Amino acid sequence: MSTFPTRYRTESIDGQEVFYREAGDPANPTLVLLHGFPSSSHMYRNLIAELADDFHLVAPDHIGFGRSSMPTVDRFDYSFDRLAAVTEALLDRLGLQRFALYIQDYGAPIGLRIALDHPERITALITQSGNAYEEGFTPFWDVLFEHAKDRAANESRVRELLEPDATRWQYVHGVPADRLDRIAPEAWLIDQAGLDRPGNKEIQLQLFWDYQFNLDRYPAFQEYLRTHRPPTLVTWGRGDEIFGPAGAKAFARDLPDAEIHLLDAGHFALETHTEEIAALVRDFLARHH
Repeated sequence: MSTFPTRYRTESIDGQEVFYREAGDPANPTLVLLHGFPSSSHMYRNLIAELADDFHLVAPDHIGFGRSSMPTVDRFDYSFDRLAAVTEALLDRLGLQRFALYIQDYGAPIGLRIALDHPERITALITQSGNAYEEGFTPFWDVLFEHAKDRAANESRVRELLEPDATRWQYVHGVPADRLDRIAPEAWLIDQAGLDRPGNKEIQLQLFWDYQFNLDRYPAFQEYLRTHRPPTLVTWGRGDEIFGPAGAKAFARDLPDAEIHLLDAGHFALETHTEEIAALVRDFLARHH
């Protein structure tokens, strides 16, 4: 494990404060880590510690998450297009011209937008439950897609996904009994504290609604993969009931050389399989940078 300390920093981007974690020597290959819902860069804390001896790591909090700014929904465009634009602006500010992307959950549509717009900047792609294919959607999404069609009629059911039981479930579902004690309880408690901030649930409802437009981008994302063939590592929980393992296997359709690993884990596989994923990432990036 690395002895390089993690630094906690903030940059002002388009009037918003964007918090990010950074570790490792900037002269080393860069890996940008993009988190999902309802988490923050905190989800990468252990992976950063494992990899910072050989890699330069940058993990931002999206606007509305973690320690980044949280403007209300009437003062900021909470869309995946906008979150991707803020992330890209941060990477430009930090002078990161070439980097690998690690995408999870919401990090996938954000990161793939950046890759689509700037394929020359992407050295490799690592996806952990970072979906890009309709095969990845599970019944978990039924209520969210109904909400996309009729927000008023389905909002009460969707709000249940923002409550403590649902947040804890995201961490423990699909995890074998002998690995449950590896899940740090503060991980989901920190996520819930973020959701419970005044105004944050309205932010999450807006992003839930906007998610439907990510599917419109899937053909372009898949064309990017076919055309540019970024070296790709898939590390996915086979027990994930949010983005199912079929979503992991689908990458092979456009990337026949993709390295696909289904782990005995759930949606937040880094909580239970940090060492295994770190070893896969280290070997993969060593071969492809």
